[in-house]
Amino acid sequence: MSTTSTAAPVIDLRGVTKSFSGQVVLHDIDLRLEEGTVTVVLGPSGSGKSTLLRTINHLEKVDRGQVRIKDTLIGYRQSGDRLHELSEREVLRQRSRIGFVFQQFNLFPHLTVLENVVEAPVSAQRRRRTEVEAEARQLLARVGLADKAAAYPRQLSGGQQQRVAIARALALQPDVILFDEPTSALDPELVGEVLDVIKELARDGATLVVVTHEIGFAREVADTVVFLDGGRLIEQGPPAQVLDNPRHERTRAFLERVL
Repeated sequence: MSTTSTAAPVIDLRGVTKSFSGQVVLHDIDLRLEEGTVTVVLGPSGSGKSTLLRTINHLEKVDRGQVRIKDTLIGYRQSGDRLHELSEREVLRQRSRIGFVFQQFNLFPHLTVLENVVEAPVSAQRRRRTEVEAEARQLLARVGLADKAAAYPRQLSGGQQQRVAIARALALQPDVILFDEPTSALDPELVGEVLDVIKELARDGATLVVVTHEIGFAREVADTVVFLDGGRLIEQGPPAQVLDNPRHERTRAFLERVL
């Protein structure tokens, strides 16, 4: 776990509210996360965890509130008291600084492992392919897949595919990396290899936000644990407080069910 502390948060959510078909799924969320820290988001199914992540990189537009990454307003430009939505190209440019690892890997099936890692930095960040390919090979070695550069996703196990997805996120050299239940689609014996890579990123000082049901991982790696229920931020704090001595009855009830 990181002990980094900075005055300004790297992720700053203020009053974030989101509805789908009239149903509010995020209620006035305030959350400030410091650079170099690991935040684990817990909560029952349907509590708004994935939606919270998707608002951070503007995959979901907020109905109310603001999201800032390193003091940059995400998805909008502010002019006086008014917000003007950015163009898709401008949003993609912002999103290229925010790594996102999905539940279902989302690799391009027609591209090799190396091509999957290289694609976004070249197309979204306009970086030189030769430079990106050299970095991509280093990243594949970092996640234990140096020998799979020429393979296609269908030739890999689920755990290997998710490690490629992590390398792909790292290739963007992002300010933060968001993980949406990165082990939920994996067979139990493959969970550990993915969590080990995330733990290594944490030890290296990356800023991570991880939605997961892995309580042991949260206890070992998190600087902050956030508990959502019914789209509301019920509780947040160090793992020792939230997991071992929760203040809210809803947090206690959830932990009793999953532990």
